[in-house]
Amino acid sequence: MMHRFIPVRRLFSETKCSLPCQLRRRCFSQVARNEIDNRDGLVRKMPPFDYSPPPYTGPSADEILSKRKEYLSPSMFYFYTKPLNIVDGKMQYLFDDKGRRYLDAFGGIATVCCGHCHPDVVEAIVNQTKRLQHSTVLYLNHAIADFAEALANKLPSNLKVVFFTNSGTEANELAMMIARLYTGCHDIISLRNAYHGNAAATMGATAQSNWKFNVLQSGVHHALNPDPYRGVFGSDGEKYAKDVQDLIQFGTSGNVAGFISEAIQGVGGIIELAPGYLPAVYSTIKKAGGLCIADEVQAGFARTGSHFWGFENHGVVPDIVTMAKGIGNGIPLGAVVTTPEIAEVLTRRSYFNTFGGNPVCTSGGLAVLKVIEKEKLQENAFVVGTYLKERLTALKNKYDLIGDVRGRGLMLGVELVTDQKLKTPAKLETIHVMDQMKELGVLVGKGGFYGNVFRITPPLCFTKEDADFLVDAMDYTMEKM
Repeated sequence: MMHRFIPVRRLFSETKCSLPCQLRRRCFSQVARNEIDNRDGLVRKMPPFDYSPPPYTGPSADEILSKRKEYLSPSMFYFYTKPLNIVDGKMQYLFDDKGRRYLDAFGGIATVCCGHCHPDVVEAIVNQTKRLQHSTVLYLNHAIADFAEALANKLPSNLKVVFFTNSGTEANELAMMIARLYTGCHDIISLRNAYHGNAAATMGATAQSNWKFNVLQSGVHHALNPDPYRGVFGSDGEKYAKDVQDLIQFGTSGNVAGFISEAIQGVGGIIELAPGYLPAVYSTIKKAGGLCIADEVQAGFARTGSHFWGFENHGVVPDIVTMAKGIGNGIPLGAVVTTPEIAEVLTRRSYFNTFGGNPVCTSGGLAVLKVIEKEKLQENAFVVGTYLKERLTALKNKYDLIGDVRGRGLMLGVELVTDQKLKTPAKLETIHVMDQMKELGVLVGKGGFYGNVFRITPPLCFTKEDADFLVDAMDYTMEKM
């Protein structure tokens, strides 16, 4: 693959910088800000992109980090030994305070679906902000009604009543409350390794100790995770599903409020549920009088490529769907969608959300749906995602460090292990590869309980050339280890 590299010395001679060493490096950065010295005389080139951000004149990374440490919560962590100061973004690329371009393969944690600062989304938000930023849903405004109608038209069956929230946690909290109110039961079944939020009920549904505080969390039972890679039954979804029946029989009154799951666990490490699992579980839950909740916060909005919603890949129709992240391309927006009959339970008392469904966010959300359709981003997620997964799988066959490649569309995971048979999590190696890929200009996320899974969830405008650059950067890094 040597044609992907050009000598550093040649680029240096072309800049003709007759400056001290430090300034020469700065000049080189300005001429080839999308390239990086690999310290061995080679530079990897990023796909060309016709955009340069305006010069950054704000505070330095050190100044920001100092303020962050003094004034923000100590619970806030950051990636990399030397954290990035990201100041600009355009489509699938991010730019730091030095003007250097990075390929964003994390998408703000599966949030940026249309692309950073997509002009259509920005225009919709700005135009609405200029006219009316906020009033209240106690008055009429077309923005919330138009977006609710558009969302309902993307969902199957009688899923047509929308409640807007500000985040995925809020959406899942509301969905769990609705299920409990509708059924008159308190017990909810979630999956081990799940993540559904960090508030009272959703922390109970979350099943990873590193995301759970020692506070009261009642009424949630965690079933075996149908994990094809690490699970006890491999890819046999129906065997895992029997555990849900056991939980109902031996852990509840025999009736439950509901079942909540993602189609692909995001925070849990991009784990796609074993085939046959969801249909079997949905049937069991229905017999126990419960509702089925599909958490589409990360897998929704065309990310899986083959379908618009993750649950559609399993051939099921939930009673309640929750969504956030990709719904707004980065603005604080979430939603719960259910049937008219189920929605009626919230009329028993007053339910209200001050900012949920505000004109600015819903205008932006509607613009997101239009962009996904106009630019065929679902099709692109399928085509590019399939190609990227094939290239990553080829890399798995080359390096023992890669234990598994999984996911759908542009929601992919690469799990690193130090022992293929024992599947020992390669925690330190994951951090190293991630850091070196950043130096090469590629940003990926990481997740999974052990922190050894690369989460690849880029904007859906990602190209095959971007996919090649990402895999080549991973290949080059692993080859040097």
